[in-house]
Amino acid sequence: MNTILVTTSRGLDELLKQEILTLCPEAQIKQAPGMMQFEGTKADAYRLCLWSRLANRVVWVLGTGKANNAEALYETAMGIDWQQHMASRHTLSVQFIGTNFALKNTQFGAVKIKDAIVDQFVEQGLARPSVERKMPDFPVYARLQRDHVIIGLDMAGASLHQRAYRQQTGEAPLKEHIACAMLMRSGWTENTHAPLTDIMCGSGTIAIEAAYIARNIAPGIKRQFWGFNKWLGHESSLWESIVEDALGAQKTETGAIFAADASRKMISIAKENADFAGVFNDIKFSVQDATKSSPPVATPGYVVSNPPYGERLGELTSLIPLFNDWGKRFKEAWKGWHVTLLSSNRDLLRVLKLRASKDYAMNNGKLECRLVNYSLDDDNTVQFSDDAANHEFANRLKKNLKRLKGWIKNADTNCYRIYDADLPDYNVAIDRYDDWLVVQEYAPPKTVSEDKARKRLQEVLLYLPMVTGASPKQIALKVRSQQKGTKQYEKFNQSGDMMQVYENGAQFLVNLTDYLDTGLFLDHRNTRQKVMQMAKGKDVLNLFAYTGSVSVFAAKGGAKSVTTVDMSNTYLDWAKKNVALNKLSNPHAFIQADCTTWLADHKGKYDLIFIDPPSFSNSKRMQGTWDVQRDHVAMLTNAHRCLNEKGTVIFSNNKRGFKLDTNALTALGFSIENITKQTIPEDFARKGNIHQCWVLTL
Repeated sequence: MNTILVTTSRGLDELLKQEILTLCPEAQIKQAPGMMQFEGTKADAYRLCLWSRLANRVVWVLGTGKANNAEALYETAMGIDWQQHMASRHTLSVQFIGTNFALKNTQFGAVKIKDAIVDQFVEQGLARPSVERKMPDFPVYARLQRDHVIIGLDMAGASLHQRAYRQQTGEAPLKEHIACAMLMRSGWTENTHAPLTDIMCGSGTIAIEAAYIARNIAPGIKRQFWGFNKWLGHESSLWESIVEDALGAQKTETGAIFAADASRKMISIAKENADFAGVFNDIKFSVQDATKSSPPVATPGYVVSNPPYGERLGELTSLIPLFNDWGKRFKEAWKGWHVTLLSSNRDLLRVLKLRASKDYAMNNGKLECRLVNYSLDDDNTVQFSDDAANHEFANRLKKNLKRLKGWIKNADTNCYRIYDADLPDYNVAIDRYDDWLVVQEYAPPKTVSEDKARKRLQEVLLYLPMVTGASPKQIALKVRSQQKGTKQYEKFNQSGDMMQVYENGAQFLVNLTDYLDTGLFLDHRNTRQKVMQMAKGKDVLNLFAYTGSVSVFAAKGGAKSVTTVDMSNTYLDWAKKNVALNKLSNPHAFIQADCTTWLADHKGKYDLIFIDPPSFSNSKRMQGTWDVQRDHVAMLTNAHRCLNEKGTVIFSNNKRGFKLDTNALTALGFSIENITKQTIPEDFARKGNIHQCWVLTL
């Protein structure tokens, strides 16, 4: 008898315990989170390796001891007679799990154990064993618990969830042992003759594991590499007899197992995996949309699926309407069935509008998930109206669109704001760019819980397509918190997709997904018209130019020359594309520079200067920091020096509570006119404080 350690994922402990007791009835199990220990035989360990559907590791414990510091860990490892288990010719690896106050790095812990093993061989005058990480002859597993360490042979050699039948996977494959846990928690494993279907099957893992269970196929039967293959204590005849018994215990038939997915490519991958697993004929595959699916057989059974979680922010825009439609379809067509779904987003599951009967915590990899069971009985198949006429956000959005209808019809633009946190509970801004919608979620106030804010956002994303007619796939979602300096311009996606929009006779390129802002500040639409009206025959300077939209309108207004300055090469290139897109022939200079310092040394003269700086910036590319309240007088003093006689500065910023130092600017000789009201467009009128704007004239 020897101590056997078995590990699994979070949430599977009780299921694993029952499985161990089924495979090893005499086991007296000591249980701790994520692991079980018991005294067992080599046959028990082999049987668990071959048959466990839930374990990650089966470890033959070689020694335990203190590990309150590096020296103690080394001594514990040295206390094991390694030559009894491996030879110098064998390669080894060490997987070290856990940290404590003294051992804060798992790689360091692994190295100390490796050193002890190697040193023991050298001290005996033997050759040093080599390290091999991928497929070592002797994989060592060490688990640290406070000041105590367990060291043993990882008999599997790699996580047991790897069944060796996967040829390909999708983007977020479900681990095989999690699929088995889902099947067990669903109740289907107690009645494997009942119909089972996965209507979002991906690469087919749930259906394949179900076929393995129904046909009593040992989950490890296809694995060739085991951690015990080169172990000096390995009893090959015992192992081979256990494998032969497993092959003889296989059944030839299953119940009705179905797998469907909307992607033809994923069904092709699932079929290939099932074929390699040897269960292709046990599963009926089909290509179908889950939101339009119907039961594959008349007799109610079990739906077990791992739907997309929406871990990436942009995915929610499509998933919320999908889950809403999916929930309706369940109620319409799947009455009498049992449904089991795994998701890391419990709020997303609530969009189904189904009442859960059971709810389990379960990890899928590093993601903390909930496994939720639903029984589609009479009460759970009542349809709930999601008529937008009955929802406060949808009502407000419709009112906004009705109010703006005349203005939109006459406005020469296809990009404008349709909602801006009109209702406190729905704290988002929504802008339309041609056929696309951009939803910016403001950080919720402290009085609103994260759960409530998530629920409200999901309602926004659900009703937006209904009210506007926009496709869920053409809604870009962003989270906007209080931004400082250039953070609002930072990249957070990598698509590089540009689309063309128009405004008052000009064309612009916008990117709706890669940045918090799109490349066109819609609230400055009127301001750009003001620049165009004032630019004829003038030398124009555009500072903090961003993507050059003001430069485009200055040129369209007949400017004698236009100089565009920004610190970012990315935005300067974008500005050049916007100028080229509009086929503007005015002399145009593009300068990459820090506007906060460049103007102080600049010798050029201009008739019209446009300045729209950030509220604050501490970019690494700047010599210092910029604060618009603190530094605007110095900036405008430098601008004054660069003005021709009777020159004009248009100065704007969006800092809340900003106070223009009129005394200092009047002393410079500026005549000051506040034109803020003139520059706030109709679609921003409700929030007239989005920016402030002044004309400063010599």
